[in-house]
Amino acid sequence: MFGSRHSRGWAARRLGVVPASQIHLVRHGEVFNPDEVLYGRLPNFGLSDLGHRMAKAAADDLVARKRPVSALYTSPLQRARESGQPIARALALTPAIEDRIIEPTNAFEGRRMRGPGGALRDPRMWRFLWNPWRPAWGEPFTSISDRMLAAMTDAYASVDDGDVVMVSHQLPIWTAHRTVVGEKLAHDPRKRRCALSSITTFERRGDHFVEVGYVDPAAALAAAAIDVGAV
Repeated sequence: MFGSRHSRGWAARRLGVVPASQIHLVRHGEVFNPDEVLYGRLPNFGLSDLGHRMAKAAADDLVARKRPVSALYTSPLQRARESGQPIARALALTPAIEDRIIEPTNAFEGRRMRGPGGALRDPRMWRFLWNPWRPAWGEPFTSISDRMLAAMTDAYASVDDGDVVMVSHQLPIWTAHRTVVGEKLAHDPRKRRCALSSITTFERRGDHFVEVGYVDPAAALAAAAIDVGAV
């Protein structure tokens, strides 16, 4: 799918490019969302004060690793761009927008899922729930997987040396994880291991990625966080 190590390495050498050592997928911090709606791709959902502290914790973790980082990409959504700012400052990087690591589409955007007026109580919304394995309410898992792995592959080959950081969202990162470890893409959203401002790390070995680490540097802040932004 991605070409052999020999063919990709030959092309990289021909272009004077050496692939990155590691790819770090960073989830954004807590979003200011007092109405607790599913914000999806809606505009104007930036980080809360706590979310900025979470993003700083992720940046501090990356700095503490003492690994060279050569590039920073963020989703185009506000919460991801804001979460990339402390990383950019700490590592002296200029972030670039990567559209392929954006949050998936979601039919429930702008709605609360539960409680009075919640989408699950609205018969008009039930048509989006018929197939959770696709899922019927948004972008197919296979599409999310394809674009995430393509973005990671291009990022891996985009720098002369060093690591690449990519600030994305829970479902895209979790889908990349499940793809890389060979698990079915359909899953229970309540069981995702992708906390706010967490970092999931991958390395390229041969013609595929392997996952080599997961950390939750903002865990101490999580008890006070609200995390209802996606399904």
